Amino acid sequence: MTRGIPLSGDFANGGVSFWYRQIGLPDRRAALPGSRAYDVAIVGGGYTGLWTAYYLKKADPGLRVAILEKEFAGFGASGRNGGWLSAEFAGSRERHAQARGRQAMIDLQRAMFGAVDEVIGVTREEDVDADVYKGGVLHVATNPAQRRRLRAEVADLRAWGYGEDDMRLLSRDEQRERLQVAGTLEAAYSPHCARVQPAKLAVGLARVVAGLGVDVFENTTVTEIRPRRDGRPAEAVTPRGAVSAEYVIRATEGFTAGLTGQRRQWLPMNSSMIVTEPLPPEVWKHIGWAQNELLGDTAHAYIYAQRTADDRIAIGGRGVPYRFGSRTDDRGVTQASTVALLWRMLVKLFPAAADARVQHSWCGVLGVPRDWCSTVHLDHATGLGWAGGYVGSGVTTANLAGRTLRDLVLRHDTELTALPWVGRQVRQWEPEPLRWAGVHLIYTLYRAADRHENDRGTTTSAYARLADLISGR
Repeated sequence: MTRGIPLSGDFANGGVSFWYRQIGLPDRRAALPGSRAYDVAIVGGGYTGLWTAYYLKKADPGLRVAILEKEFAGFGASGRNGGWLSAEFAGSRERHAQARGRQAMIDLQRAMFGAVDEVIGVTREEDVDADVYKGGVLHVATNPAQRRRLRAEVADLRAWGYGEDDMRLLSRDEQRERLQVAGTLEAAYSPHCARVQPAKLAVGLARVVAGLGVDVFENTTVTEIRPRRDGRPAEAVTPRGAVSAEYVIRATEGFTAGLTGQRRQWLPMNSSMIVTEPLPPEVWKHIGWAQNELLGDTAHAYIYAQRTADDRIAIGGRGVPYRFGSRTDDRGVTQASTVALLWRMLVKLFPAAADARVQHSWCGVLGVPRDWCSTVHLDHATGLGWAGGYVGSGVTTANLAGRTLRDLVLRHDTELTALPWVGRQVRQWEPEPLRWAGVHLIYTLYRAADRHENDRGTTTSAYARLADLISGR
């Protein structure tokens, strides 16, 4: 099924990400031993849950905090993503500005800039070795339509408070000095991004959080979250017992649909990755990439890539975008057609790597709200809170969410709690089969738009404009 793709002799597909294959799976912690009571119960042991627990215990060591995780901490997108510690924030800036004004959206963007450095600072302070390197991010355009969009995006960012030091177009010589991407017509650079090894970050955070006294229960499936009512506290219900708490925080992101009553809340979008074997020095001489920038293109069905700490190329993009009924991925197994698609993209961008072998492929799910805008919220009346819907920008956004949830739980009015994504309410996704048909139509149109623009388009394809209209982006 992967005919024509050079696979290494120890090629692996699915089960776990390459990031965990590199460091080994962590030993699982004990499951919930029975019903318990806490001050704060967090459902989900990914970045959002871990950061929320971290900042709560740092602010008030006496708080009783528990994390309830179905698999192990970092099993989901937190241990499978592309390793972009990026200041890019999901959703329309105009939509976020409608809530609390234009300056509030600019403040949100500045908070994301700061969150990149906050994560880096915590990894240093807590001795979490996650292969962090702040080399920025490079976005490339490889056809005239993409170039128009990239230039327009940089101009629009100026109007939203970005300075020349925050995002700028590169000269031809600057782009070539940084990274040789075949067919590049234009490139933009932002310093507000760092490479991370996602699983190392998740495992390290889990270790730190447990060391602070947070009870991390793994192999513990939460089936339902119940609000505070009739004098009873909020609850997270599991087959092993119920966990009651003053506040129950939902931090399940792409796995939210598995909770009772949440099937249409956030759509679990699938994203896939492949990684090469380590590339020899002579290949890197052709490619460059000495500053370890993260790399993205400006296609509609876009790719994202990094040069890993051990000199591989890891590249990702959409495979099968969505499974009927909001089902999640088959434990990381990637379709052969998706592996082939990503390999073709890698070779197209980096012809010098055409002889490199693919060593691993995997996939995972991320959460997408109906308006594609991230949210964080806490309802003091019901005792329920949540954060997520990061649409693939969660490595950094989860940190901002954790600090914001801390302030909301502790009832502190801060600059973070005033940001426009706080308390945002979004309508649910359509019922099936409309949901499945709509998502697959959207990505069929995006791929058609990319083909049209690569062949002869000088402006954004009408297929993409129709897809944007249907998706509500």
